[in-house]
Amino acid sequence: MTDLIHDLIFTTAERSPDAEALWYQDQSMCYAMLARQVKAKAGGLRALGLSRGERVAVYLEKRFETVIALFAAAAGGGVFVPVNPVLKPEQVAYILIDCNVRVLITSLERLKLLQAVLLSCRDLHTIVLVDGKDKLTVIPGFSVVCWEEMSGVNTAVLTIDSDMAAIIYTSGSTGKPKGVVLSHRNLVAGAKSVAHYLQNCSDDRILTVLPLSFDYGLSQLTTAFYAGAANILMNYLLPHDILRVVKELRITGLAAVPPLWAQLARLHWDKVPALRYITNSGGAIPRTILDQLRHALPDTKIFLMYGFTEAFRSTYLAPEEISRRPDSIGKAIPNAEVMVLREDGSHCVPGEPGELVHRGVLVAMGYWNDAEKTVTCFKPIKSRQAGLMLTEIAAWSGDTVQMDEEGFLYFIERRDEMIKTSGYRVSPTEIEEVIYATECVAEAVAFGIPHPVLGQAIAAIVTAREGIQLDVDRLLGACKKQLPAYMVPSHLEVREGKLPLNPNGKIDRKFLSRQLQLLFSEND
Repeated sequence: MTDLIHDLIFTTAERSPDAEALWYQDQSMCYAMLARQVKAKAGGLRALGLSRGERVAVYLEKRFETVIALFAAAAGGGVFVPVNPVLKPEQVAYILIDCNVRVLITSLERLKLLQAVLLSCRDLHTIVLVDGKDKLTVIPGFSVVCWEEMSGVNTAVLTIDSDMAAIIYTSGSTGKPKGVVLSHRNLVAGAKSVAHYLQNCSDDRILTVLPLSFDYGLSQLTTAFYAGAANILMNYLLPHDILRVVKELRITGLAAVPPLWAQLARLHWDKVPALRYITNSGGAIPRTILDQLRHALPDTKIFLMYGFTEAFRSTYLAPEEISRRPDSIGKAIPNAEVMVLREDGSHCVPGEPGELVHRGVLVAMGYWNDAEKTVTCFKPIKSRQAGLMLTEIAAWSGDTVQMDEEGFLYFIERRDEMIKTSGYRVSPTEIEEVIYATECVAEAVAFGIPHPVLGQAIAAIVTAREGIQLDVDRLLGACKKQLPAYMVPSHLEVREGKLPLNPNGKIDRKFLSRQLQLLFSEND
């Protein structure tokens, strides 16, 4: 029985030792080798003084050592903390300090970037370099160790499925990122549930292009290992590179977020018979782009998914339902219950907007070192059984949704992204859909900015599709035609190049809105 996240690797290694586990840069690693490496590095971490429950941060791009380090930390009784490789030194330091990291696994190049901030990381005592064996840096106050030399016998460490396994930092809607604590049970249950509805098996070859610091990206690893499938690691370059790898390596499963799908949908896919399914999460795919994908990949199943880090995965829309309800986020994944609740905890009736609340084994253990935010997201729900004395904690998403008569859920918006203008609450997604439908734009994002009369004015920023000269008046005309007056952007601008993305690959709505905060200032 597999209860611990690293056991997913060990179980497959015993059953199918020669099966391919990982592929990276034309090199393959079988499950037997991966298991041996994880056990050896787990022993090495213990030899370095890692104690049960201590945090091990991994600040690397996707590569063999990254995967081995994450699962070795768990196998050694520790807690792995994947750090997005695109973060700046000060952002990395915040994570290392916030969750009291004891061991940092990184590369020589990245270590040089961090040297100015390391002294502020008071709990960090050991740095493991995956390269630069002959160039080990001496940093006063820290032990710097070479990856190749970090090895040992992985003596048994008492670990149960309710122990911490990982801390995933969310990009956060306001302020500093929050560390979501996940147990072994959370991760294993999530892998099992997702593998069930995607029907993953040992024949699958899953391409991982998303960051492993993103729960959706990490899920590609855990789901593959649960199914005994192969995971192909790719550090994203260009959309054409992804298409080339899908074809050449006969990828069967591909996960991406809406901005990436917008780019991939415009490519000439030709025939990719091996690509069994694709998945989307991290926001809704605009209807136009979804239609393009369905046309480009007629034999590939499309799963539209919804999740938030605090509950890992929550809902999915089965491929056969897309034609009937393309705007739905589906129903709860296996072994989870997703409810729509009012502020007082009572259930909404069909069609009534409320907060999406997730209960079950995937609910995380809370936010690390943040009691105030923990109690706002992880709250009790009313028990259906009067005799049950202990309250159950569920994850309250902060997302407004509604459920139809058949139980299908529809995402309305995150509460902190809703635009309040002229007394109306407006979803930016509705505005973006209209702009995308003109088929003139490559990217579009809408948001609210302060306005002295309206409360918030609606602003939109777009980029042009290749070869198209954008006409702002035409875009505004489409909005006026499709939307009520209060939903038409007061400001719409065209920008060159690509819009900025946050660390999880989504268009950075918060960053762009901050740039326009003073646009309608009374002093102007």
